[in-house]
Amino acid sequence: MPRPCKRRRVRGRPNSSYFKPAGKRISELKESILTIEEFEAIRLNDLLNLEQNKCAEKMEISQPTFHRLISSAHYKIADAIINGKAIKIK
Repeated sequence: MPRPCKRRRVRGRPNSSYFKPAGKRISELKESILTIEEFEAIRLNDLLNLEQNKCAEKMEISQPTFHRLISSAHYKIADAIINGKAIKIK
């Protein structure tokens, strides 16, 4: 039986929860869904420029778990930019 997930501390909330390429209708776009935990990981690591161990402490998770979150977030954002997808945060 897998271990239950710990609650992750999220302090930052997005001002907007949906981003799309200019000039395309929403109905024409595929979406890349970014979780609120991934959003927080991006905010701490890339915007505030904190090291991964400090980010993990702030989110009250382990550093390997934080690394998985940030890697997943970077992949989803890169996929959306390169393939012209919308980014939805939820």
